[in-house]
Amino acid sequence: MKKMFITLSLFVIAAMLLSACQPAATPTEAPKPTEAPVEKAFRVAVVMPSKINDLAFSQSMYDALVMIQNEMGKDKFEFVYSDNMFVVDEAAAALRDYASKGYDLVIGHGSQYGSSLVEIAPDFPKTSFAWGTTVDTFTDKGVTNVFAYEARSEQGGYVEGVVAAMLSKSGIIGVVGPIETGDAKLYVDGFKVGAVATKADAQINVAWIGSFSDVAKASEAAQTHVNAGADAMTGTAQMVVGAVGVCKEKSVLWFGTQSNQTSLAPEVVVASQVYKWDVVLREIISLVKAGTLGGKAFEITLANKGLVVEFNPAYALPDEVKKAAEDAIKGIADGTIKALP
Repeated sequence: MKKMFITLSLFVIAAMLLSACQPAATPTEAPKPTEAPVEKAFRVAVVMPSKINDLAFSQSMYDALVMIQNEMGKDKFEFVYSDNMFVVDEAAAALRDYASKGYDLVIGHGSQYGSSLVEIAPDFPKTSFAWGTTVDTFTDKGVTNVFAYEARSEQGGYVEGVVAAMLSKSGIIGVVGPIETGDAKLYVDGFKVGAVATKADAQINVAWIGSFSDVAKASEAAQTHVNAGADAMTGTAQMVVGAVGVCKEKSVLWFGTQSNQTSLAPEVVVASQVYKWDVVLREIISLVKAGTLGGKAFEITLANKGLVVEFNPAYALPDEVKKAAEDAIKGIADGTIKALP
């Protein structure tokens, strides 16, 4: 019995020693969480006809791109630009170069670039293009990757025409236009309608100088208007800095468009119609991300806040004039007032 007890004890001890010598079990590791793929930045390239600080057409697009980048973040939205591209052949080369570098969206910010885009876009079917101001997406030519955008600039033009007619003492208002086309023509037409609707006998003298960029010609046209008795003036495109200079010197009221032009002459600028292209860009970016690369045209209007009439806070606008402007904005936005016949 004693021998059995000793044998059993030795067996138990041996078993315990064998167990102690076994390697410890490796603990099961928790599965690592799956990391979400890093979202690539949406990349935009834009070609513009004038400088990004022109206080007119090109700056309106540059400001919109900066706004979108501030909203999305620089890690989610990148953009590059070529400005002062008045020569269409040079602009076309820049557009093609940007497309070849794989930008998600390539913008030709100028109606003069349309003939180039209709040739370039089919060569880059995976790239989205946009251009303005126009409503032509070239779908009738079999192109599927071009968006178009337009400013219904006659709307703000109408509002500013109302204000100009109410403030003018001579009843003579001068207009310095570039080329009679696109948003420039719409703006001038709307301005005339608004002025005459407010003061039936208002005299609206329009001078088309045949250039978007000739500052000297704009100055000459403005001086001609002053000589004819104009005490209020407006104009559109990059060359208006010349006209505004004359207005500042002669104390003639100025009404701007495309970008806020108050800084050019705070003492005479009454208001500016400002283009907010970010309204269009957000929609285009969403469509491209979803796989639609073109085929749709967009408008900026007073109703969708793509057009905003900004008044110069330094100019003491009479209450009744401000109210007339606000009534015109509301009427155009809700459709009760037609900016064009």
